[in-house]
Amino acid sequence: MRVVFLTHNFPRFPGDVSGNFLVPLAHGLQQRGIEVVVVAPSDAGDTGPAQVDGIPVRRVRYAQPHSETLAYRGTMMDALRMQGGMRALYGLWRAMRRAAQAELSAGAKLVHAHWWVPGGLAAPKSAPLVLTVHGTDARLLQRSRLARTVARPLFHRARVVTTVSNPIATTIRESLGMFIEPERVQPMPVPLADERWTTGGAGLMVVSRLTPQKRVHLALEALACLRDLDVRLPLTVIGDGPERAALEQRAAALDLSTQVTFAGGLTRTRVLDLLCRADLMLFPAEGEGFGLVAAEALMRGVPVVSCWDGGGVLDVVPEQGAGRLVIPSGEAIADAALGLLQDPETPELARRVGAEWRHKLSPARVAEVCEGWYREALRRE
Repeated sequence: MRVVFLTHNFPRFPGDVSGNFLVPLAHGLQQRGIEVVVVAPSDAGDTGPAQVDGIPVRRVRYAQPHSETLAYRGTMMDALRMQGGMRALYGLWRAMRRAAQAELSAGAKLVHAHWWVPGGLAAPKSAPLVLTVHGTDARLLQRSRLARTVARPLFHRARVVTTVSNPIATTIRESLGMFIEPERVQPMPVPLADERWTTGGAGLMVVSRLTPQKRVHLALEALACLRDLDVRLPLTVIGDGPERAALEQRAAALDLSTQVTFAGGLTRTRVLDLLCRADLMLFPAEGEGFGLVAAEALMRGVPVVSCWDGGGVLDVVPEQGAGRLVIPSGEAIADAALGLLQDPETPELARRVGAEWRHKLSPARVAEVCEGWYREALRRE
């Protein structure tokens, strides 16, 4: 069987974090004898290598280089508001659809679209379609009547619709009136390069795109609250984005510059090394599709503090034991962090939860689930 991954977000080079969870899924499927080819957009005119980590990739050009900014940056909605944004999106849909059709004509059996927009909309209408909703596309359904109108026929055309978390499944039910069966709720895989657990000692950590939705400022405010309680811990912020300058200014205004390190975007290997020395992860984002980074932290035995409005991360972070769920405020996050750090049972509890997630998110297990979806989609011809 040959499957087309149709997505606007797939690593542009080895080590790139953009859509990197799709790589272990593709590898897991390959090990089950399923060929995967990826159709994805170019980035500012750069079509990149023909393969990434052994996965064939077909990058499509869809606009002038200066307009090819819809993908990979986590700012698609902002880009659409700019002059020429809708024209670029239309070009992206057409280019992705042509490439997907070419792959189907060459022998691919079905399309697995990741995110309903733009990937799902770009899927050829004649193709058997498995559609996975990841998070940002679910929020669009909540916010826009036009999006719901456009999405409804696509979701009903798809032979199998899946989500990466239960809150997203709820959003689809409330927005489109479509029930997502529990067996079609499956997070994306996380491969383990080794079996290490955290040794601690490096303090607090945030791993995130620096965008408003991630609310990293709450982590800074929590750090200030801890300092006021005479608990001084370092905080490492891994990631980059449009909010970085504002966050650096906020850290300076709170007199935290000596405690906070803005590490920028790092390779996965480097992130793992830092995670294996973290004492606690702060995950204050709202409306997450799943919260993969939180799961990765627990898989290394790092406890996690998150917020009640965090979306899919509520599937990941427990209310007690290995984690805490709190209201989105610096004071509440600080209080929860202090409780976890002072409880001598926290490390063992975090490892127990982490061991469960290691099993649930193994590429082999997730690929087996996906193969089941593919065979179901092909049976429905």
